[in-house]
Amino acid sequence: MELLHIDHFTLSVAPEALPALLDFYTQVLPLNEGARPAFAFPGHWLYAEGRAIVHLAGTGQTGGAEAVSGPATGKLDHVSLRTRGLARTRQHLAAHGILWKEAPVPGMALHQLFLRDPAGLKIELTFDAAELEDTL
Repeated sequence: MELLHIDHFTLSVAPEALPALLDFYTQVLPLNEGARPAFAFPGHWLYAEGRAIVHLAGTGQTGGAEAVSGPATGKLDHVSLRTRGLARTRQHLAAHGILWKEAPVPGMALHQLFLRDPAGLKIELTFDAAELEDTL
C-alpha cells in the first residue's frame, strides 16, 4: 500500500445542521458546492481546486460506512487545510465574525490559524510562514 494524501473528510450531522455547515464551508472557508452522488440522505460535497475535500452528510451517523462497526470517532482533534493568503484570510474571518487563534510551527516555516466550524470541529489553516512578512 502507498498512501498519497488525505482525500476528504466527512461531517455526519443531523439534517437540520446542514444549512449552517454549508454556509460556513462555502462562505467562510470558501469552498464551492459541486456534484454529489444521489445518496439516500441529504448532503453536500464541497470542492477546492476541482477536488471534493469536505463531504457534509445529513445522516447523524457515518453514511456509507455501515460495514465498519465500532464507536464514533470522537477523538478527532482537528482537520488541517493547506492555505494561501494569510492577510486576506484574517480580514475575511474578521468580516464574518469568526474567532481564531494563531501559532507558528516551531522549527518549520509554517504559520497556522485555528478556528471552529458550527458543529464544533477545529479547523487548522496552514500557511507558508513567508506570508507573515506580507502582513507586517
